Amino acid sequence: MVDVITDNEFRLIRDYIGRKYGIHLSEEKKSLIYSRLRPVMIEKGFDNIKQYYDYLVSDRTGEASVIFIDRMTTNHTFFMREPDHFFYFRDTILPYLEKTVKNHDLRIWSAGCSSGEEPYTLQMILQDYFRGKGSKWDTQLLATDISTTVLDKAIKGVYSNEQIKPLSDEWKRMYFRKYNSENVVVSDDIKSKMIFKKFNLMEGKFPFRQKFQVIFCRNVMIYFDSDTRAKLVDKFYDVSEEGAYLFIGHSESLNNTSTRYKYIMPAVYRKI
Repeated sequence: MVDVITDNEFRLIRDYIGRKYGIHLSEEKKSLIYSRLRPVMIEKGFDNIKQYYDYLVSDRTGEASVIFIDRMTTNHTFFMREPDHFFYFRDTILPYLEKTVKNHDLRIWSAGCSSGEEPYTLQMILQDYFRGKGSKWDTQLLATDISTTVLDKAIKGVYSNEQIKPLSDEWKRMYFRKYNSENVVVSDDIKSKMIFKKFNLMEGKFPFRQKFQVIFCRNVMIYFDSDTRAKLVDKFYDVSEEGAYLFIGHSESLNNTSTRYKYIMPAVYRKI
């Protein structure tokens, strides 16, 4: 096996991941690409990236693209990441939705949910807020990602005792149960209110019949170039209700002169 990636091979991988997933790879990522794809190449018996690429684009089972995106994406997240967003969701948005959503149907989307920490946190906030207010509120939450590996982890809902340290003792007691000596699992009650699905944000038109009141898409668009980012934000806007909120990561920003969203606070925007 040739322990290097050529310029042409880099362009093939860069163009493929950009076209299919919207991810922008800079020239500095050449060695990272090779190191992440090398185990797959060894397993399949490929001598170089070009052979792997030909296999990737010709595979019709979908297995190759699943393994590819799992290897190429970094899924770093944790409970209560950027906590001011969760506090704003709890203290400002939920009271607003309680007053304005007459059919009691909440539609909240965690786009790029990774291994589940973000959507589970949102669901626990929802359960806290609507507890004692009757069972009339539909708080089911949609959580999507392109990686089947992290989605499988999210669906299982198993986390280490160390991972749930940022959560309150009350939440640990109410929303988790012991899995083994080192891990806990999210309660069945919380899991039952989650919808986890594989979804590519680069789809031409989002297939949702109803619009969302809140969309979390945090620390996902850092991988996109400005044009891809703008097109995605436009699609979020189109599937959002009037007055809906969009949360992005604190390391991300929208072009305030071109986006139709109104800036509310750092990394929080609203459709007005």
